[in-house]
Amino acid sequence: MIDTTTDIRAGERAPLVLAHTGYHDVTEKVAGIVENKAPKWWLPAFLAAGGLATVCGGMICYLIATGVGVWGLNHPVGWAWDITNFVFWVGIGHAGTLISAILFLLRQKWRTSINRAAEAMTLFAVACAGIFPGIHVGRVWRAYYLAPIPNSNGIWPNFRSPLLWDVFAVGSYATVSLMFWYVGLIPDLATMRDRAKGKVRQIAYGFFALGWRGSNRQWRNYEMAYLLLAGLSTPLVLSVHTVVSFDFATSNVPGWHATIFPPYFVAGAVFGGFAMVLNLLIPLRKLFGLHALITNRHLENMAKVILAMCCIIGYAYSMEFFTAWYSGSPFEKFVFFNTRMHGWIAWAFWTMIFCNVVSPQLFWFKRFRQNPYTIFIVALFVNIGMWFERFVIIVSSLSRDFLISSWDQFHPTWVDILTFVGSFGVFLSLFLLFIRFVPMVAMSEVKGVIDVHPKASEPLHSEAMEVVK
Repeated sequence: MIDTTTDIRAGERAPLVLAHTGYHDVTEKVAGIVENKAPKWWLPAFLAAGGLATVCGGMICYLIATGVGVWGLNHPVGWAWDITNFVFWVGIGHAGTLISAILFLLRQKWRTSINRAAEAMTLFAVACAGIFPGIHVGRVWRAYYLAPIPNSNGIWPNFRSPLLWDVFAVGSYATVSLMFWYVGLIPDLATMRDRAKGKVRQIAYGFFALGWRGSNRQWRNYEMAYLLLAGLSTPLVLSVHTVVSFDFATSNVPGWHATIFPPYFVAGAVFGGFAMVLNLLIPLRKLFGLHALITNRHLENMAKVILAMCCIIGYAYSMEFFTAWYSGSPFEKFVFFNTRMHGWIAWAFWTMIFCNVVSPQLFWFKRFRQNPYTIFIVALFVNIGMWFERFVIIVSSLSRDFLISSWDQFHPTWVDILTFVGSFGVFLSLFLLFIRFVPMVAMSEVKGVIDVHPKASEPLHSEAMEVVK
């Protein structure tokens, strides 16, 4: 057994990889997760997630066969859980590209242990988001109207509508994110190919490794391609949720018509995305014994990002109310003060405030920023709060528009609820397959931030310390 403690002097930062961890140790630990027999919990977890995914598919089939009347939609609440879920999943998909692209361009080395899983989460979240625009139109067989088909005859959708811009933005984001994730995988896939014992694994990993041999020329081309994709991804991170916010901000509905929506939505997407990364990585860190690679410094840095986004979100909430009051518009004031704060949806509004503004305040204290259990619970609250934020924005404004005679409340049906719960099954099923067949930590990048140590060749102990003192 080796001593995994690290002597850190006052003022020094904790290491990104704990001491006595060498290059070979990283390969053995990360590759071993894929190569070894699946842990006992993996199959039950996958079957449970697959069952939820099946429920989602069943609800979609029932919706198509019966019609959107099985949802709780009404007049004037024509958007509700479907668009809430779409915006929620698109927001979750922001953290991966942010961690990989923006932090890479800013040369933040602490991203290396978490970027691979975050990128995969991005792809799976965008896949879940893509479910809802197609099915909320009612006539699913007409979903091709969402595609950017040339409208020379004037019979296709209005290209000036932000709803059509969503197709361009989300489609481009998903494509570039997939390329970015795959390019980063190539060196590690080559490592898995060289270590493969079975013929099938060797062929599969070899096919996707694209003949990688680790030559100087290949590394030079790889780093240039990775840099270009990072530069291309960065504006997409900002543009995707900006375009999603235009679905609301360009309308005249009270509570939606606001110029603060683009930065407000982007900050909310980063907020929820980082929270989901923590909710996934903290359990996996414990289950696979990755404490030496995903250290408390990684968790603390992500907690700091969540705290910063919490402050921005809290400012946005206050500015919404100030703008509604200062505008003098009775419609705006009624939506914010009489519907959200004290109306029928007040319970959801105050749940949102507690989860998104109050609970992250714990991260002002270092003891909470370095406690994985506290971080996990706060991140869970943030994800709950971000869903309620989208629900409050969408439903409260539509339920109380300009005409009192058209007011109505929204009540979800069991089809609404099961479709949303089932989308988590799709997400978790894809993520469980990812950690089973692909290295969940970027080995080649982690090796670049290891501090060379005289005993770096010693084996990595599976119970690395939780707290660096």
